[in-house]
Amino acid sequence: MPQQSVFFDERKDAKRVRVLKVYDAAYARSCFDEMSDDALKFLQRSLDLENNYDLPDSSATLQWEDVEQEAREDGNLFSFFVVLEERDSQSNPLYVSPDWPSAEAFAKARL
Repeated sequence: MPQQSVFFDERKDAKRVRVLKVYDAAYARSCFDEMSDDALKFLQRSLDLENNYDLPDSSATLQWEDVEQEAREDGNLFSFFVVLEERDSQSNPLYVSPDWPSAEAFAKARL
């Protein structure tokens, strides 16, 4: 299995925002479960699930299975981009996405 890697790492004042590419679906799922409503809406818009899966309307709830399906790289290999924010030596996952562009945009918006 490929190793986790850092794709983005920037600081602003006392805040550090990082994007990690991870292959651990259980870790990614735990981060997904901690996402705020705003982060979930950002992810849903970035994945364009309403158009890609003919969901009835934009109020449809984003499910982990939707993210996991988009994260498939090859066969049973899944990759996820996790946005972490660090303040006062505390690291909190804020966002998880199967694609780099939305993770990067979310990370930059946090700075």
